[in-house]
Amino acid sequence: MSAATEPAPSGAATGPNHGLRIALIWAVLALAADLLIWFVWGPHLPPGRMASAAQTQQDAIKVLAVTAAPVMVLVLVYFSYAFIVWRQRAGDDTDGPPIHGNTRVQATWITVTSILVLAVFVFGTVELATAQGAGAGQGPTPLWKPGGTPLQVQVIGQQWKFTYRYPQYGGFETTALVLPVGQWVQFNVTSLDVIHSFWAYQLGVKADANPGVNNVAYTKPTSTGSVTVRCAELCGLWHGAMFDYGAVLSVPAFRAWAVRTEARLAPITRMLPPYATTYDPTVIPTINKAMAKAGILGANGYYYPPQDPVQP
Repeated sequence: MSAATEPAPSGAATGPNHGLRIALIWAVLALAADLLIWFVWGPHLPPGRMASAAQTQQDAIKVLAVTAAPVMVLVLVYFSYAFIVWRQRAGDDTDGPPIHGNTRVQATWITVTSILVLAVFVFGTVELATAQGAGAGQGPTPLWKPGGTPLQVQVIGQQWKFTYRYPQYGGFETTALVLPVGQWVQFNVTSLDVIHSFWAYQLGVKADANPGVNNVAYTKPTSTGSVTVRCAELCGLWHGAMFDYGAVLSVPAFRAWAVRTEARLAPITRMLPPYATTYDPTVIPTINKAMAKAGILGANGYYYPPQDPVQP
């Protein structure tokens, strides 16, 4: 038998299967990371679960985090393994084997990452086109609408205050955002002066307030509590002070508040322009006088707190 065909000695050493090692380490750590994200970290992710839009946003963040974690873990495991196992030892001056690429690894990486990206694309598109994207503010004609008759709340941005009109309760306007639990709410968001952004954090609603535009967003509060409202668009000198707090009440408590407020503000409501999705800015001074007469500072337009310097 020639030397070329002579079998290797029975005790010949073979190298470790590095690919299998890396795969096993990665599988354990990736599973642990996904379980921690979904069950431990996930329930505490923003914006919480106080409303339908907030819940779906939290779930979307969890899905994206669970999708991204195995990829990140694989990169970290590979580089850690390479640093520990394949590092240059002291006194070893030999060159490593010349490697010009690995078609199998490259094809696998491209295939897997392409599938992940396309899956995220489909997931995001479906989220925006259904109830899950209802809190994003989708212009005057949103792709999705809830069934039944939602409570309509018009959000009016102005420097530097948000006010709210309730057309189903006589069209009164107030600086208090009060909502009922368990009922769909339709926000009609607009502005009287510059661009603002209505951000009701715990409700998962964030919609731009543009002059002359009605920007619609939906959400359904699922629990009672306090809501933080901020302007998320730089809108002038006192942008940082343009925040307030709203409340989600039980249905009976909300109805009692709405009826009481409608009756109290009835004389002022008659001085306001008829309810519309947008308003002519030239009538702002008249509206402002009416609201000032009612003792409601900051409605409508050109809000300057008493302690602020005189503004033009």
